[in-house]
Formats: sequence, C-alpha cells, structure tokens
Amino acid sequence: MADTMKGLKRTDYCGDVTEIGKEVVVGGFVDRIRNKGGVIFIVLRDRTGVVQLLFNDETEKELFDKAASCRSEYVLMAKGVVRERESKNDKLKTGHIEVFVTDLRVLSKAQTTPFEITSETKVNEELRLKYRYLDLRRAPLQQNIIMRHRLAKVTREYFYENGFLEIETPMMMKSTPEGARDYLIPSRVHPGKFYALPQSPQIYKQLLMIAGYDRYIQLARCFRDEDLRADRQPEFTQIDLEMSFVDAEDIQECVEGFVQRAFKELMDVDIPTPLPRLTFADAMNRYGSDKPDTRFGFEIQDITENVRDMEFAVFRNAIEDGGSVRAVNVKNGAATYTRKEIDKLIDHAKGIGAKGLAYIRWADEPSCSFKKFLKDGEFEAICSAVGAEKGDLVLICADKTKTVLSTLGAIRLICGKRLDVIPDNTYNFLWITEMPFFEHDDENDTWVAAHHPFTMPMEECLEYLDSDPANVRAKAWDLVLNGTELSSGSMRITDFELQQKMFEALGMTDDEIQAKFGFLVDAYRYASPPHGGMGIGLDRLAMIMCRADSLKDVTAFPKVQNASELMSECPSSVDDESLDVLGITVVKPVDEENS
Repeated sequence: MADTMKGLKRTDYCGDVTEIGKEVVVGGFVDRIRNKGGVIFIVLRDRTGVVQLLFNDETEKELFDKAASCRSEYVLMAKGVVRERESKNDKLKTGHIEVFVTDLRVLSKAQTTPFEITSETKVNEELRLKYRYLDLRRAPLQQNIIMRHRLAKVTREYFYENGFLEIETPMMMKSTPEGARDYLIPSRVHPGKFYALPQSPQIYKQLLMIAGYDRYIQLARCFRDEDLRADRQPEFTQIDLEMSFVDAEDIQECVEGFVQRAFKELMDVDIPTPLPRLTFADAMNRYGSDKPDTRFGFEIQDITENVRDMEFAVFRNAIEDGGSVRAVNVKNGAATYTRKEIDKLIDHAKGIGAKGLAYIRWADEPSCSFKKFLKDGEFEAICSAVGAEKGDLVLICADKTKTVLSTLGAIRLICGKRLDVIPDNTYNFLWITEMPFFEHDDENDTWVAAHHPFTMPMEECLEYLDSDPANVRAKAWDLVLNGTELSSGSMRITDFELQQKMFEALGMTDDEIQAKFGFLVDAYRYASPPHGGMGIGLDRLAMIMCRADSLKDVTAFPKVQNASELMSECPSSVDDESLDVLGITVVKPVDEENS
C-alpha cells in the first residue's frame, strides 16, 4: 500500500528551495534517480522546477531501501534539511543545494510511461496528445501553461484598473451569422430547436453598452466550427472588450497600454507606443497580406509602369487585362536560391493561383528568365526600379493584382525564413486600419460583408454604400504581431436607420432581419451611446510570448486537425435513449450505407 501524508505538510515548492540549513518538506514526481551504491540521488520535480534529494550512509537503512525502490514518475513527499551540494549545477536555481532526507513517503507508484518525461522530446505528437496528462508534466509545456495563466492575470488587473467591469455572457445563445459555422446544442424542452455556442459575445456586449455598463471585459470562451491550423482551435479564449463614449483611437490607445503592460511585466520587453499604423491598402501593396510580418524587408514593389512597354507577353497581357506586375527583391538571395530552389518557389506560386514567377538571379553574373524578350536598357531599368545589386534575387509576378499580392506576400515569407533574416526576439505590433467594408465574391460576382453587420462604415464612405461598394471602408481595424492577427475591432452602428440600410445593402429582407437580429434591432430603438470594441486572442498572444509553434503548445487539452481530442476520444457517440429524449435520429452518411 502507498504511504500517507499524515504528519507531513508541504512547506516549499521544489524550485524554491534555496536556503541552506532550513528544514523543508517537498512533494513532486521523480524526475530521475542515480544510485551509486552507498549514495542515492533522487531529483524531485514539480511545476516550479527540481530539487535534488540525498540519501547516504547517514540515512537510516529502511529509508535508504525505500529510496532505492523508487522509480521514475513516482509521487513522493520528502522531509529533510537543506545542505550545500558538493557538485554544483549553475544552470539550475537549486543547483547549489540538496535536501538530506529524514522522512520519505511514496504516495503513488507509476508504471512505465509510454514515453520519457523530458524537456526535449522526439516522441510523435499523436502519442503525446493521447497521454496529454503525461505530456503536461514536461517543463516546457508547464512553463507555457503558467505563462498563459500569468497573461490572464495581468489582463484582468490592467482592465480592472482602467474601469472595466468583468461580466459573463451566455454560453448557450441564439444562432446568428458571424462568419463561421456554429456548434449547435439541441434543446430537450424545445424539441426541434437549438442553442448555439458563441462564436464570440459580440451581440451581448453591444447590449451591455445599450444597458449602460460603459466598459465591459471578459476572458470569453468562443467556439467556431471551422478547419483547424497551427494558430486556430475550435474553442479558444478571447480578451473581449467593449467601450462606450469613445472613438477608434480611444480603444486602440487602451489596448496599447495593455500590450505595453503585459510585455513589460511578463517578459521585461519594452513596447514603444503609439504602435505604428498601416492602412489595409498599404499593407496589401507593400506586404501582400493584411497581417504582415514587418520584422524584415523584402517588400513588394509595383513595377507595372516600368515594364508596360516591354514585349514580354506575360507582362503585357497581365497589364492589358487590368492586372499588374510586381516584384520582391530578395536581398542576398542569389547564393541560397539556385535554379532548383527557384523552381520550388515557382511551384509554390502556382499552388497559390499564380501562373508562375519570372526572376532575375544576380550571382557572379546576372541571369534573367525572360532576357530574350528584353531590349537594350530594359534589364537595367528593372534592376534600378527594385534596387537590385549583385547577390540579389528578384522574383516577379504578373497577373490580376489580387493574385499578384497574395502570391508575393507568401513568397516573401518563405524567402525570409529560408534566409533566416527574421529576428526571433523582436515584437513588431501593427495596427491595420481602414479595412474594406465589403469583399467581392468572384464566384458569384457579388459583394458580401467583410465584417459582422453592426460594423460602422467611415462617414465619408456612406454615399458609396449603394453605388460603389469597392470604395466603402469600415471603421474597423486589426492588431497584428509578427505576422499573426491578434485581434479585430470596430466601431458599431448605433443609428437605427443606418443599421436598417446596412442590412438592406447586405441583401437581407425585413423578415430575415427580424428573425436573426430582431432583439438587437429593437434594443437600439431605445437609444445607445456610441461604442466599439475588440476581441484579442489570448491563446495567440500567449503562443507568441512563449515562442511556441502552435496553439496546442499553450492549450492544456487541445484538439487536433479533425477537431477531435485524442486523449478522451471526443467527440463520441451517445446512446439511443439520450438521442430519443432530444428527438434526434442519427442518419448514416451515404458512403457508409453503400459500403
């Protein structure tokens, strides 16, 4: 039988034991054991770090034998006196001391784990996620989870100090269109009807402003049924905020203060404010992305006018079709990018949707993929336009401007990573402003809303709502960090007539408006202060602060690509009785019926 804790009470965490001569009681998992015959060292681990336990010829035989019986991952409590270590380890906070044990309790024994619990591991992710509770014992993950906790703490403290009220909004709500698919919950007492898990607390926080609560904050759980990627999970936490009697600059200034506080307090990094700003149009033209990584150069340059009169059909046809010709000068890229490597970039560009890439590779001698189409002086003119010199690689795309920008934006990032010019310890925050209000749906040749329908258009664009949707800009903005979108925000429509006009511009009928948003529309009839807000991705911010590669590294129990959790094997089937109560019948997919 396992020992009990009776008579022992933990006095210190393992990583905090430093005072020589102090009697301490510590508890944790056995990290590793060294048995040298007459001396046994047990390294005990908890969430704060490790401490070395010592058993030697001064130790009672029964206690020594118990220590010898311990194995990795056993749970122990130990009482003893802190001594100075003979062999010190300067890499550890506790590397100069050890605990000479006078009482040892084996509280729980562990069978051999499916993988070794070490800081560095090459074990495949699927196995680690299946045994996530073991993976979470590893120091790097524990540090990430603790950092996420500290970030949440700083968040609450900052917004509390700035007059925000933390108010919980419902986890079961009405299904409303917000851009992604809802997770739906069937109602037992309302057969055939469903609740939705919130994609965000958007409507409720606007209602709180109408109700007069002025400044709202919530670390809100949000749910979106969409395809997963490294920076996306089906459930996530959002630092959700809304403010009344403010404009966009007030909200951005408040968030800048939060960013500055969090990075200084948690990482001792100074973030200068105000944060730089780029309009959406400038971001796309310079970086080919609405969430640009500005830590390095390789900016996109428009060379349409420089090549307009050239005989190269690829350029000429793109321009005649209303497109453009643009280039990225990959400084010092010629040595790294051989012809074979350039071919890989061309294949990648084609995968994005471009027809290909033209290039100039200036190694010892300049080579040009379209040289035979050039007249005297035209090659030099292109190099001059993009600032190309010996050692550079110039990549050129000619197509519809939308395709050109997205292609070169992606190629720019690939080259930046390949040449290792993106600094690790730099944090480039950026506001993207003047977002487009509508997006063009090329497949259906129509304009659709780029934001939720309560986003305020810029006043100077109101006249274009019906006549020129491409020129309508929103009072909306994004917060970007190192190429990752952290947050979206906007001012909200509070004028009832303008809101009605916006619904109509989006093609909604009166019946649809009433069915989907009737309660909110009615609320605005009773007056509302001007307000706006944001939702900052706490998980994404933690991921960057921890320098992690994926949201899974800062989420205790994450989902994988197909939105399942490998440890608990959810989602799972439920019994027929539970389905009958809800009036639900599960229909097999057609391919299963035919198999």
